[in-house]
Amino acid sequence: MIDLSRPGLIVFDMDSTLITIECIDEIAGLAGRKAEVSAVTEAAMRGQLDFAASLQQRVQVLAGISEQQLRTLFDPIPVTPGAAELVGWFKQLGWRTAVVSGGFTWFTGPLREMLHLDADIANQLEWYEQQLTGRVSLPIVDAQVKADSLRKLAQRWHIDVANTIAVGDGANDIPMLEAAGLGVAFCAKPALKAIADIVIESPDLMLLKTQLEQRVNQHGKS
Repeated sequence: MIDLSRPGLIVFDMDSTLITIECIDEIAGLAGRKAEVSAVTEAAMRGQLDFAASLQQRVQVLAGISEQQLRTLFDPIPVTPGAAELVGWFKQLGWRTAVVSGGFTWFTGPLREMLHLDADIANQLEWYEQQLTGRVSLPIVDAQVKADSLRKLAQRWHIDVANTIAVGDGANDIPMLEAAGLGVAFCAKPALKAIADIVIESPDLMLLKTQLEQRVNQHGKS
């Protein structure tokens, strides 16, 4: 049982969770190949493809895109409704907040600053002369690394893993949700919903606050 009165940690996926887009699909759109990359992303999120291999395949398409082009994608940051309010609520409770993403630090960094998150962990795009090379630095932040990151962050801040929450939308979030004390599927693929403790179908992250408060009230009455 999550105890909101004790120190805790909530870890969010980024793409289609904290923000409303899949960044890699939007970057591919700059190269005129969004539909092609989106199809691969969708299959990976359903758990039909190996995440690391599919990521490397998709990043190859991005070679030659400039830093200036990339800046246009986060202007403004397409934050999911309720995200800022939910993070603020957790911070008032004294909880730590983080984004752990199979996406890219190029996007998680600004998002961390905007939402005042405590940490961001994601993949590193490789650059040469202010253009993407079409490669991503190793090791890749895949499903297992996301789960391991939740545990390491909890350890760093001396938080009981049982008092952690993970929020995601795709199959690559399954190990992270399973590692957390409470797993939340947000507008998620069927594979993730199947293992989640809480399923939120509407695109408003503040619905998680409502769900948690209901659980606390029900536990208090039992």
